[in-house]
Amino acid sequence: MFTFIAFILTILGSINWLLIGLLQYDFIAGLFGFQASMFSRLCYILIGAGCLYLIIRIIANKGSVKVYERKKKKKEEYVTDSSKSDESNGE
Repeated sequence: MFTFIAFILTILGSINWLLIGLLQYDFIAGLFGFQASMFSRLCYILIGAGCLYLIIRIIANKGSVKVYERKKKKKEEYVTDSSKSDESNGE
């Protein structure tokens, strides 16, 4: 879950830098009034922390990171286990 949040924050930060580079418009500063605003600085800190988290995860996983992974439901595991036991009982 943290990886997904960090990924979204990094995407938002990247879009902000794209806007700064192309249009000279800082979206976060525009949202909160100016760059030195407490909320703007908090957003910059969160985006930077999310990016650092992703970098650490990529280094720890030797170049790969899973952003979103579905969890298996416990019911499916019981169904597959019971179907296997039914097949073994029928033979």
